[in-house]
Formats: sequence, structure tokens, C-alpha cells
Amino acid sequence: MKVLLDTNAYTALFRGHEGIASRVRGAEQVLISVVVAGELLFGFRNGSRYERNRQELEDFLASPYVDLLPVTLVTADSYGRIFSALRRKGRPLPTYDIWIAAHAMESGAELLSFDQHFDEVDGIVWFQPEG
Repeated sequence: MKVLLDTNAYTALFRGHEGIASRVRGAEQVLISVVVAGELLFGFRNGSRYERNRQELEDFLASPYVDLLPVTLVTADSYGRIFSALRRKGRPLPTYDIWIAAHAMESGAELLSFDQHFDEVDGIVWFQPEG
């Protein structure tokens, strides 16, 4: 099984959330969207532990079980399909989350997120942990 971490799931993992940690431990591959990496780096720059947090992210990404997903034309096409479907349903999502959903769709990974609005996205598998 592959899992794709949303920004809040990555943060929860590093804060010791057992539900996220269990899913990550059970995965064959862990994926991080470049969009999530951007959100994390933004947060790190606005915090008091930039160097430490950035190093943790780099160490995490260096694991042979973790891959950083770039935005490709396939990702862009998935983004367009998801955004169009959400607009037809009248259910907008934050733009960054549509890109993250597009990566989940493209990779076939289970998206780990605390954001309930991913339930609106057809064609992805996602897991919302407790608490």
C-alpha cells in the first residue's frame, strides 16, 4: 500500500499521532507532494525552528521508502478534472488541496489527511484519522 501525506498528516506524524504513524509504518511507500513540501517550508519559515524542521523534512525525504512527487502534465490533467467536477457539484476546495488530491489520483496512493473536504473528491482513496 502507498500513502500520500497531506500537510496536516505530516505534522501529526512528527508530533507522534499514532493513527498516522501506524498507517505510515504499514505502507510500502510514503509519498509527499511537492505542494505539501511547499506548504511545510512556508510554515517552517514562519516558525521559530526553521533549520530543525527543514532538516527533519530533508531526512524524511532521504528515506528509501519516501518519494517526493513532482507536478507533471498528468498531475495537471488530474487537477483539471477534479476542479471541474467540484465546480459542477458546487463544492469548491482550497486550490492547494486540489493539487494534493490530483497527486493522490495520479499515484493511486491513499491520502492521509484530517481535512473532511477530501470526501468531495471522486476517484481518490483517503483516510481521516481520529483526533
